[in-house]
Amino acid sequence: MTTGQRTVTVFVALIAALLVGICGIAQGWPWWAWAVAGVSLCLGVGVLVAGAGRRKELFPPGTLPQAPVPQAERREVRVTQVALPSSADDYDFLFSATVRWCPSEAAAETPAVNAGGLAVDAVLERARAITSARPPSRCALVQHELGGLLATLRPDDSGLVRSMALDVTLTLSDEDQARLDKLAAVRKDEEVWAHERRYEQSRRTYLGEDVLKDTGSAVVWWLNKNDDSVAKTVQDIGLLAQLTSASKNEHVAEPFRHLVPTAATQVPEASRTPSYGPVEEDAVERDAVDLFADFLAAAGLTPDDDVYVFLTEQTAATLKDVDDDLSSALRERFDPTDLTGAADGADPDGTDGTDGAAEPGPYG
Repeated sequence: MTTGQRTVTVFVALIAALLVGICGIAQGWPWWAWAVAGVSLCLGVGVLVAGAGRRKELFPPGTLPQAPVPQAERREVRVTQVALPSSADDYDFLFSATVRWCPSEAAAETPAVNAGGLAVDAVLERARAITSARPPSRCALVQHELGGLLATLRPDDSGLVRSMALDVTLTLSDEDQARLDKLAAVRKDEEVWAHERRYEQSRRTYLGEDVLKDTGSAVVWWLNKNDDSVAKTVQDIGLLAQLTSASKNEHVAEPFRHLVPTAATQVPEASRTPSYGPVEEDAVERDAVDLFADFLAAAGLTPDDDVYVFLTEQTAATLKDVDDDLSSALRERFDPTDLTGAADGADPDGTDGTDGAAEPGPYG
């Protein structure tokens, strides 16, 4: 009797005993009926066991041929640090992945091939088509792109295997990553510098060609900057005139020179004209004596006037203790005995062009 037969026999005996017990309880059997039912149940189980022991198996152990169990083919392989080109010269991605494949249906009648090699080559070819068009600076993004595109089984060019890639990683060498980081920092700094330069050029153009085009434009600009404060703008017109002329390397315009205390010194000597009295064309600067002469002329005084003589005498006497040289120059220039002759073209030494000597004046 086999193990299966014994299990069936025990199961049938238990079912029969359960049915007998249920019927006896339901019908209220006397004791002798229980005894008869128990003996009958035991006899039935014995007959069942004896019959199962005489039954022969159709295929006894050892009669069936044993087919050899084929060894399972390993259909995945790990590839690591395979260099794949990027869109930048001399910068390669390093590709790692687990390549999985399965034979195609059409490969049953083909000669034996290395299916793993075909699968790896097919996966690398698919990956190369993607990485060659991607910049190395987007390494992490390209890794996820490859993980999605290589996650489906596709046949290779020969049609013998279908392959896919799992656990895709894409990196750069440490040296290439350091170079890219440095180049990115330089490009950012250069872009900032270019923006700052364009901003500075724009401001210079705006100030030079618009704001400081002339003093009037500068005044309007300054009025707007000071919230239409007319009083402050009027007070700063002289400063704006100086700023406008300096921006163009020119002298202060004539209408605004009176607002700039130092504007007179900016006018070339050749362009200056004396207010009173004749001045030699080659004169470089006017001294105090010349200015005193202009004063007398402006006052309408002539050498024949007593006031003329009095002013020159008092001025020379007053300056003697302060500047003896200037006092002497005034006495020589405005000697009353020689003023008429000097006015008529006499020589500076007091002679009138004749052989006779001039009479000394009251000051010398």
